[in-house]
Amino acid sequence: MRVLIVEDDPILANGLTETLRREGYVTDAVASAEAADAALKVTDVDLVILDIGLPRVDGFTWLKRFRGHGAEQAVLVLTARDALGDRVHGLTVGADDYLVKPFATEELIARVSALARRGRAMKARLIEHGPLTIDLAKKRATINGMPLELSQREFSILVHLFSNVEAIVAKDKIAGAISSWDQHMSANAIEVQISRLRSKLEPAGIRIRTIRGLGYLVEPWKSEKP
Repeated sequence: MRVLIVEDDPILANGLTETLRREGYVTDAVASAEAADAALKVTDVDLVILDIGLPRVDGFTWLKRFRGHGAEQAVLVLTARDALGDRVHGLTVGADDYLVKPFATEELIARVSALARRGRAMKARLIEHGPLTIDLAKKRATINGMPLELSQREFSILVHLFSNVEAIVAKDKIAGAISSWDQHMSANAIEVQISRLRSKLEPAGIRIRTIRGLGYLVEPWKSEKP
């Protein structure tokens, strides 16, 4: 799950970023509504954590416009405004949840986890490709029912590739989908991760092709049995 934090307090933004990354979320932060718009144009985001007291364009105004454009990403409003009217207004203009500062880290994580579960429930929970099954909810993969030992990055790349079967996936698209901006993976690092995946998948007849100069391709599953 990829999270975008829209918060102009750099100390809080950095703290939230590190907390969520430790929980396994790919997390980035921006400091204004304008920067959020720019980020969302180039990055697929599952959850926005939104401060209301932003410079120039406040969070409520941005959220109303965001929903008006048809955006469906989950939004958790995080603000010091604790008045009932503010809470009602936030939910009315499109927030999925509302958390008042100061807050307990455990509560933030629980609310983010709940929104993540809700988002996963709206998507396919399983990806199947021949003997390979990827369980998105449980974050695990099996081949012929046997667990496949994967690192977090290997699993993220596996999901990205097998969500795009028959499509060529460029290295930069893989890097952008699974890593934060300040932790961007190099092309060589992607190649290493792909090599490790191949060693675990090829014994089962699942192959990831390299399309030179373009990226990687997972072809439709074809049983080798006559």
